[in-house]
Amino acid sequence: MLKRVILIILLMLCSAVAVAQYDNPKRERSQYGSRDGRFETSVILAYQTGISKEGEGGSSLDIDSSVGWGFSIGWNWTEKIHFQYRLTSNEPKYEAVIVPEDPAELPQTIETKMSKFSHRLNASYHFMSGGFTPFVTGGIGYTKLDSNFPKGPPQIGCWWDPWWGYICFGEYRTFSTSEFTYNIGAGFRWDINNAIFSRAEYNREFISLKNGSIDIDTVTVEIGVMF
Repeated sequence: MLKRVILIILLMLCSAVAVAQYDNPKRERSQYGSRDGRFETSVILAYQTGISKEGEGGSSLDIDSSVGWGFSIGWNWTEKIHFQYRLTSNEPKYEAVIVPEDPAELPQTIETKMSKFSHRLNASYHFMSGGFTPFVTGGIGYTKLDSNFPKGPPQIGCWWDPWWGYICFGEYRTFSTSEFTYNIGAGFRWDINNAIFSRAEYNREFISLKNGSIDIDTVTVEIGVMF
């Protein structure tokens, strides 16, 4: 996955250089700042910190830190007000201890990888109109958490295919949930030139679950282009 992220960043860098060479001589900067009224897109490298949570009856959950990827699409309403849609994905390893209701049964330990997909709609405020500025951000979102642990036997279907002959396919249903979230964060933005920008941010995401809630901290680094 890390190789895929690096490849995406390299492709974005090459595209950004090409756009910058075309854009700089022809586009005049707005009198209100280089961001004013412009759309933008970026690729994201996301580092998610680890989590340890104790549950009822001696159950527990330990999620390792992980590096993920993402992308964003945004619009600068003014040089200080920015709106953004962001998607990030992480696949951290985790260890879950499940305690049966029957005291005679021993606790079970699950060790595998989970999948996390976060969709966010955020608004940001830049404190300065120049090329380098601190900012604060916040918004709402929708996050899917998949344990990748089967909750039953696989569902198997078989059929005859005119090309491949007799095919059987098995699918596991896993424990998963999709929840409403909200988040807050702060960081720094640097408009490298009139086309390329970068952004670094520390963000906390609040996820409400049936038996409580978890708070996930993420550090992201973005590089993107304005158009």
